[in-house]
Amino acid sequence: MELNSIKRFYFIGIGGIGMSALARYFKAKGFDVAGYDKTPSPLTDELQKEGIAVHFEDLGANIPSAYQDTESTLVVYTPAIPKTMGELVYVQQKHRVLKRSEVLGLITQTSKGLGVAGTHGKTTTSTMLAYVLSQSHLNCSAFLGGISSNFNSNVLVEPDAVYSVIEADEFDRSFLRLKPFASIITAMDPDHLDIYGTEESFREGFQEYADKHKDGHLVVYKYNLPLKQTGFKGISYGINAPEAQVSGTNLHYEAGKFLMDIHFGKEVWKEVALGLPGIHNAENALAVTAMCKELGLSETEIRNGLKGFKGVKRRFEYQVRTEKLIYIDDYAHHPTEIASLVSSIRLLYPDKKVIGIFQPHLFSRTRDFEPGFVAELSKLDEALIMPIYPAREEPIPGVTSDELVRKIGRNAHLKTPQEVLEFAASVHEGVVLTIGAGDIDRIVPELKKILEKQ
Repeated sequence: MELNSIKRFYFIGIGGIGMSALARYFKAKGFDVAGYDKTPSPLTDELQKEGIAVHFEDLGANIPSAYQDTESTLVVYTPAIPKTMGELVYVQQKHRVLKRSEVLGLITQTSKGLGVAGTHGKTTTSTMLAYVLSQSHLNCSAFLGGISSNFNSNVLVEPDAVYSVIEADEFDRSFLRLKPFASIITAMDPDHLDIYGTEESFREGFQEYADKHKDGHLVVYKYNLPLKQTGFKGISYGINAPEAQVSGTNLHYEAGKFLMDIHFGKEVWKEVALGLPGIHNAENALAVTAMCKELGLSETEIRNGLKGFKGVKRRFEYQVRTEKLIYIDDYAHHPTEIASLVSSIRLLYPDKKVIGIFQPHLFSRTRDFEPGFVAELSKLDEALIMPIYPAREEPIPGVTSDELVRKIGRNAHLKTPQEVLEFAASVHEGVVLTIGAGDIDRIVPELKKILEKQ
């Protein structure tokens, strides 16, 4: 399918971070855009301000009249929408209907798509890559899984750019619908086992994605990932990994700057400043450096881009930063991500008490990775566990936040959102973290207000 016959785009699930990026992209390109989402949000508010019509009621067959024209309208939906949803059932009978990932696949056919895949780090890495490229002689468009603090958006539209940065999502095997020119793969820790079934099948999905890069096309991947090289050009990266082709060493925090040395074999870039602290962000910066160097950016362009990068909303995002009290909000929702977050906090603030407020995301993920969650959350000085955020899932017997609290044991407490806010009033020093991918972000503004007064 080609996009040249399309005049209008109708999005079912338009308020999602990935869907809204596409909606903004096509609106900026001059198309008519409208859509449905279940509930209003700050993101749907922004879409409406930008001239995109959004409604919050399932209209069934009564979608807006302009979008009833089946010849000129393309309907885009997200797999998060229930298959029985009235509008979706109606348009599938009459319209051309594609998943979000299929539309991204079409876009990668008309530009050189730079995919960023991985269980962890893909949003920060893709946003960092987009920012560094946008500040260089190459430029790019970008479709991001979070709100960039530099762009204040989840999309970047540059009509004349050769490259498009695309977050390659493994959920629902979406990334297999892309046609990437080159890619970064940050991690392959098993996740979404409700989709893939087994850890082996999950890793096979990433291998299949890497295999798309035939004839020497570039794949930048974290050192020691279980990938077989099958015709792509592989460049590995890692912190303190001398066997990797791109290695970071001497990671340190000095005079308010997070610095590291970057090694390319015998070539060394000394004291590269990073806009974001954290071990995981240093790894992401190595991946971006490797990709950008291969694309022809100069050392100066890469250094300036990394230094100026401000991050992504809800990724190691500082909310309060005083001498006594630090509050950081983070999207971590997998044990490996929590491990990276807490280890970075210990590096930056070795003498401070660390209090983590965690909302588990999905019953299936909580069940599948319970030992990992218990192990990593036990490393906090105090853990407040909120009820599980179900998203698309029904409860699973025996899988509860109560059970997590029981197994963590020492200094773990079950708290509702209101109880978390009440608890915060007693916190006067240390590091506070909100952790999770559900709707925990809804308490962040109020929590910030309370902690700012301490």
